[in-house]
Amino acid sequence: MAKKAETVNMVDRFREFKELKNIDKTTMISVLEESFRNVLAKQFGSDDNFDVIMNPDKGDCEIYQNLIVVPDGEVENADRQIGLTGAREIDPECEIGEEVAKQIFFEKFGRRAILNLRQTLQSKILDLQKDAITSKFKQLEGEIITGEVHQIWKREMLLLDEEQNELILPKEEQIPGDFFRKGDMVRAIVKRVDNPNSNPKVIISRTDNRFLRRLFEQEVPEIHDGLITIKDVARKPGERAKIAVESYDDRIDPVGACVGIKGSRIHGIVRELHNENIDVISYTSNPQLYIQRALSPAKISSIRLNEEEKKAEVFLHPDEVSLAIGKGGLNIRLAIMLTGYAIDVYRDIEEGEEDIYLDEFRDEIDEWVIEALKDLGLGTAKAVLNAPREVLDQADLEDSTLEHVLEVLRAEFED
Repeated sequence: MAKKAETVNMVDRFREFKELKNIDKTTMISVLEESFRNVLAKQFGSDDNFDVIMNPDKGDCEIYQNLIVVPDGEVENADRQIGLTGAREIDPECEIGEEVAKQIFFEKFGRRAILNLRQTLQSKILDLQKDAITSKFKQLEGEIITGEVHQIWKREMLLLDEEQNELILPKEEQIPGDFFRKGDMVRAIVKRVDNPNSNPKVIISRTDNRFLRRLFEQEVPEIHDGLITIKDVARKPGERAKIAVESYDDRIDPVGACVGIKGSRIHGIVRELHNENIDVISYTSNPQLYIQRALSPAKISSIRLNEEEKKAEVFLHPDEVSLAIGKGGLNIRLAIMLTGYAIDVYRDIEEGEEDIYLDEFRDEIDEWVIEALKDLGLGTAKAVLNAPREVLDQADLEDSTLEHVLEVLRAEFED
């Protein structure tokens, strides 16, 4: 009787394990039955004449072996046949040639069979749990999830969600300035689910553009309801972001709705992102106007587009160039990311002013050097010559290369 109790308790423990791991009842019954059948097949060579009946509410099972009734003394295969006398102890009304169901008590198979069953169940349930985690978080990719910081390492953090599922937040997916302690609650999006060696690993992110999108969806009801849509997002996490929005209702100002009265809606997002500066602009299908808005707060004089090559030459008053470029070239880089256009910024040459566009020096200065300077908004010779040294240093050119450039440009005007 002790062995029977052990078997029943074992099944009951796995039923509790199933509930903890969120494996549905139907699947668990199927796994239990399959596990019992595996042991039966090893014990009898086949399980095709067995019925395994699971009782999930009781946490046990019943096993019946279906045997053909033959005359006493003519049993050739005890795993398939039963003598008439033995059969009538099971069913007093059975006849030769009929089939009777003999109940089998699993605990009589011995400790090895019970251990085999336990190991089989553990393996199958572990596989089920891995599949369940993979499936669940695959469906949650791109959605915000909250986890509690459990462990902090040099290159990543381990968080646990409310169901104690493990979430990994790598260092590169953290916003510069993120600082968390054990026990802190952290919001992020599910970026992907890796599956190395069939062990699912849920990677979450706070730097992914989708995180910014989802935060706006949570804070701005009009976006959540589909009245406003987010068209494009460009972002350098922790520093600055640009987000283009469009309203499907002419009565709704998409920028005003996203910012909120006195910034009430956007402030919460900015705090979540460690004071990331967020520019919200109104989307337009007019590429010239879109580029103009993307380069805000700079005011543009004119734009020359090459739509086939997705290139734009933007001309600005000299005082506006630094605004268009932004600190470290960040404003123009985000504008390029947002619009999809390669943007070159040029300083307007006023009438009567002697100046030359850098492109005219391609026979003396390497093209990549010219492009590096243009990326800083220095599109003319005078713009380069008049630029402070700290601005020129942002082109990341070697001193000898920069000196060569300045020498070539000065020579042009000296001549």
